[in-house]
Amino acid sequence: MKKVMKYAFMLIGAVVVMLGAFVLFIYVSDFPSYSVQIPSVNIDYTPSRVERGKKLASMLCVECHQNPETKQITGRLMFDLPPEFGTVYTKNITQHPTKGIGAWSDGEILFMLRTGIHPKTKRAVPPYMIKLPTMADEDLYSIISWLRSSEPMVQPLDVDNKQSSPSLLTKFLMRVVIKPFDYPTKPILLPDTNNSVALGKYLVSNLGCNDCHAADVTKVNALEIEKTPGFMGGGSNWTDVTRTTLYSSNITFDKETGIGSWSEADFRKAIKDGIRPDGRPLSYPMERKVQLTDSEINAIYAFLRTAPHLHSPHKPAEEFVIAKNASKGEQIYVRYGCQRCHGESGLGIGDLRQAHKKYPDDSTLTDVIKHSSKYYPETVMIQWDGIIKDDEYAPLCAHVRELGKKAEQAMVR
Repeated sequence: MKKVMKYAFMLIGAVVVMLGAFVLFIYVSDFPSYSVQIPSVNIDYTPSRVERGKKLASMLCVECHQNPETKQITGRLMFDLPPEFGTVYTKNITQHPTKGIGAWSDGEILFMLRTGIHPKTKRAVPPYMIKLPTMADEDLYSIISWLRSSEPMVQPLDVDNKQSSPSLLTKFLMRVVIKPFDYPTKPILLPDTNNSVALGKYLVSNLGCNDCHAADVTKVNALEIEKTPGFMGGGSNWTDVTRTTLYSSNITFDKETGIGSWSEADFRKAIKDGIRPDGRPLSYPMERKVQLTDSEINAIYAFLRTAPHLHSPHKPAEEFVIAKNASKGEQIYVRYGCQRCHGESGLGIGDLRQAHKKYPDDSTLTDVIKHSSKYYPETVMIQWDGIIKDDEYAPLCAHVRELGKKAEQAMVR
């Protein structure tokens, strides 16, 4: 018996040592490398492709890569990733030849977007970077055409890339769970726009809807989205600019916990204006998709109706802690969730720190908050008219101006 126990303890010890060695290997190693075969493509950067590419990139690339200070796609800190992934900075993808992707070939960009393998380092890119294995060739050509265009946002800018610090979980996922996609052997065509369900599935598959509204972001099935556990039932955790935890919503057609009671018009208003049927604004990180046409939104609605109805109650967001001596304006700022995008200091995904100079009178600043699309046609900011009460705008404007003054004082120091 003693001998059996001795061997058992030896076996357990060996397993612990091997497990420890494996964890140490994962911790100190980089992401795995793979073979690279760059496709030969010759893309014609037509105006129609640039326009289409701008539309797609604004929903896929700009959201993560645009820096609020440079206003270009020079990369930023990803506040809204689950903290389990570590500290993450997106890259400079302007046309700069060394800091950006200006020296990359069209085939290299295409290969990385399809497979998730960096064409230069030959290493897998992180799991939180969007991959587009099912996007039509034509749409990918359009995105690349926009990246090569004369658009101000993509022009070369000499901004260094900041190094990310991926967590042990991220490294484990990259080594064991998440693998790059194979480059397709056949052309991928655009969906039939006359088939609403097919078009809706294509949009849901390629606009990241599945990534956010899954139950677990580490188990998303990008090739067969309906096989994703908890498909469209929500529940995955994210963070806002302040690192406050929040959860994605159930957008299946369950009537009690999902959007089963929403009409097509309700759904369009939520996507286009950011307003739910009950008048409440959508919560960050869901942004208005002002780029989508009504027919595209209707197609997404049609496809979601075909998904299984999941009874999945929405988890309440973590409560943001506000200082006891907060001004009335700051209380209003937090009540409507402004800090989720703009941060406590006014600098987040959007930068408010110059608003006090840009809009010196409260009437104009109030109008910008109420009708931001009038001033910035492509903004994803909610149109707050009718949501924020009229008597709340004056203290809110005062708080925005205070943020700008504090930022100036900090720079002087």
